[in-house]
Amino acid sequence: MAKPNKMLVFILTLGVFGIINTEMGVIGILPSLAAHFGVSVSKAGWLVSFFALAVAVSGPTMPLLFSGINRKLVMLLVLGVFLLGNIVSIFTTNFTIAWVARVIPAFFHPIYCSLAFTVAAGSVDIKDAPKAVSKVFIGVSAGMVAGVPIVSFIANSASIEMALAFFALINAIVFIATLLLVPSLPVQERLTYGSQIRVLKKSIVWFSIIAVILLNSAVFGVYSYLAEYLKTVTNMSANSISIMLILFGGANIIGNVAAGRLLAKNANKSVITFPFALGTVYIILFLVGQFSVPMAVLTAIWGVLAGIGGNFNQYWISSAAPEAPDFANGLFLTSANLGTTAGAAVGGLFISSMGTQYVVWVGILSLILSVVAISLRNYFAGGYL
Repeated sequence: MAKPNKMLVFILTLGVFGIINTEMGVIGILPSLAAHFGVSVSKAGWLVSFFALAVAVSGPTMPLLFSGINRKLVMLLVLGVFLLGNIVSIFTTNFTIAWVARVIPAFFHPIYCSLAFTVAAGSVDIKDAPKAVSKVFIGVSAGMVAGVPIVSFIANSASIEMALAFFALINAIVFIATLLLVPSLPVQERLTYGSQIRVLKKSIVWFSIIAVILLNSAVFGVYSYLAEYLKTVTNMSANSISIMLILFGGANIIGNVAAGRLLAKNANKSVITFPFALGTVYIILFLVGQFSVPMAVLTAIWGVLAGIGGNFNQYWISSAAPEAPDFANGLFLTSANLGTTAGAAVGGLFISSMGTQYVVWVGILSLILSVVAISLRNYFAGGYL
C-alpha cells in the first residue's frame, strides 16, 4: 500500500503548471516578442510551433531513456534546464538564441510530465491513482488557461522581460521546493528499454493511441477556433470572447477534478460514454451556436468535458501498458500532441472550405471514429480494463 503524499502531488502539479506555462504562456505575447526580437509575428510563432514539435518527437523516447534514474534527480534536471532556458530568454535580444533556449527545454518536457503522472499515481493506493493523476492535470489546465492571460497582463503592465521572468519564477520555486521537500525517489524496479518498447506489440496499445489522437482532435480541432467561432458565428465582442475563454478554462479545471472520481468509480463505462456526451454538445452547438446565452452554457459544459477528456486520454494509454508507465505516458503526450495538431489542421480546412460554423463537424467526425477505436481497444482487452 502506497503512503499518500499530498505535498509531493502538489509539487508535481505546480511543476507541470510551470512547464506548461512556459510552453503556452508566450501565445498571448507573440506580437510583443516579435517587436522585442525584431522579427515578424509568423517567425515569432516558431517559439510555439517548434516547442510543440520537440515535445511530439521526444515524447516516446526521452521518458524511456530516463526511466531508470532516481525520480528526484530527473525532476531537478528538467526543472534546471527549463529555468536556465527561462533566464537566457529574459536577457537575450537575439531571436535565434531565444529560440534555442526554448526548443532545448522542450525536449525535456515529456520527461517531467510523464514522470509526474507516474509518481502521482504511485504515491497513493491503486484505487486512488486516477484521482492523484487528475490533480496533476489541474496543473496542465492551469498552465494552458491561466498562463496566457497572466503573462499577457504582465507584459502589458510592466515589460516583456518581466513576463518572461514569470516563467523563471515559477520554475525556480518548484526547483527549490523539489530540492528541499521531495525525498529521494529511487526507481524500485528498473525496466529494460526492450521490455518497455515491447508494449508496442500489444494491439490495445495501438488502438488506445489511435483513440487518444482522435479524442484530442475532437476537442482541439474545435477549441483552437473557439475565439473565431464566437466572433463570426455568435457575433460576440472582444470582451465577451475573453470572458467565454476564461469560462472554458475554469470549467476545464472542474472537469479535471470530476475525471478522477469518474475513473475511480467506473473507468471503462466513463470512457465509452465520453464521445457521446461531447458529441451531443457539439450537435447542439452547431444548431444554436449563433445565440449568446445557449453558447455560454454549452461552452461551460464543453470545458468540463474537455478537462475530463484529458484525464481519460492519459488513463486510456497508461492502463493499456501498466508494465511500462513512463513509456506509456510518453506515448500519451505524443498522441495528444498529434491529435491537437491534426485537429487544428483539419479544422482550418473546414473553415476555409465551408465556413467557421462547420468546424464543429471536425469534432463530431473525430468522435465517431474514436468510438470505433475505443470499441476495438476494448475488444482486444477482453471487454474490460
